[in-house]
Parts: sequence; C-alpha cells; structure tokens
Amino acid sequence: MARLAASRGWEVTGTSSKDLDITSPAAVRAFVAASRPDVVVNAAYRASDWAVTADGAANVAMASHQRRLVHISSDALHAGRPEPYGDAEPPTPVYPYGAAKAAAETAVLAIDPGAAVVRTSLIVGDERSHQIRLCLDLAAGRNPGALHTDEFRCPIGVTDLASAVLELADSDWAGPINVAGPQRVSRAELGALVAARHGLDPARIPVRTLAESGMGARPANVVLDSSRAASMLSTALRPVAEVV
Repeated sequence: MARLAASRGWEVTGTSSKDLDITSPAAVRAFVAASRPDVVVNAAYRASDWAVTADGAANVAMASHQRRLVHISSDALHAGRPEPYGDAEPPTPVYPYGAAKAAAETAVLAIDPGAAVVRTSLIVGDERSHQIRLCLDLAAGRNPGALHTDEFRCPIGVTDLASAVLELADSDWAGPINVAGPQRVSRAELGALVAARHGLDPARIPVRTLAESGMGARPANVVLDSSRAASMLSTALRPVAEVV
C-alpha cells in the first residue's frame, strides 16, 4: 500500500511493531502528532493478540481525530453461512481473532463514525505473502498441516486491495464496506492454484475437512458480497486465479 501510494505522488510515512507500540495510546498519539497525516490507514493486527488487534485499533482512532481514517477489517468476524454477507451486516464472531476484529470495528466506528472500515478476505501477493508461503511450504513438505476442502473464502490480490483502500481513503465513504475477490474458493483450491503457478504438484498439498482437523467450530463458508465496492471503485477486484 505504501509503495502504491508513493507511486501516485502521496507522501507516505509508514510504521510497524518494530518502531511503534500500537497498544500504547500515548505512543500512537505522539506518532500521529509528529507525522501530521491527512489520512491514516490502520492495517495492524496480530491474530493471537487482543491488545494489538482490538485495543490498538481504538488507539489509532482516538489519535486520528479530525483526520481521514481507513481501518482494515476482516471476514473473520463472521460465523459463516450459506448466503453471502453484505457490507453492513453485524459481526457474529465464533473464535477469538474474529471477536477481536469485531471489537476493533465497534471501537473505531464509535470513536469516528466517518471512518471507512474495509472488510476483506484472504490476501494473496508474492512469495512473501502469508497465504502464499503457507501453500508453498505445505507443497514442499516444509510444514505439517493441511488445507481445508470445506473452508471457503474470497481471496483478493494485495495490489487490488491496496488500490481500493487508497480510493476509499480519497473518498467520503463511511462505515463498513466489503472489498474482496469475486471468486469463492476453498483453501484447498487456493493451495492448488498456488502450487500450479509455482510449478509444483498440487497433489502434494495435504487436504482435510475442518472436522478432520479438529476445527469444526471455525467459520466454514464466509463469502463477502463486494458488489458495492466493485461498482463504485475504479479498481478491478480480480478473481484469485488472475492474481496468485
């Protein structure tokens, strides 16, 4: 996102956990005061850390008063169901990370009702991408585990997501909006696409059902309806087969 913004002429100040403790309200206030941004994009999260994911989002919203705020959220806050989820449907988390993302959204919109909250899905990029590394490591036998045949998401290319976020940052959109790929695929199908693209045999990736992995409570079918974003943004939200 920073690289794309800079290429469009934006002056970008980035930060990470190495140089900013997002769980410290004072530290976040000081960072925002020093950098004096017009737009703040919060993409910080740690799946196993409530303080980073939820409290950190509240700290960013508090520090970003009177600035344009875009908060990156996740489909993890939904429980899963046969029908797609619309933009503003209330969270129904069933596991801790989803609950943290739901709490983050609640805090952000309570503090700044004008903020844009981008609900997205699995993010795929180059070999540094977590989702891509996971698939490649399983295909190469470097990690134990398996990909689930019955866990469905709407993966999105990282460049598509970053471009959409920058468009929303430059708009007056307020509240939740789904920004995900248009293609519903299982994690196992995503793994097969990644393996094939990198010249590996997709059959080498172990696959299981959620029940077989002992993860029956994990959301299975979480499909985001991103038709509003697709119609209002110039960014094309491409199928995952075009971006892996």
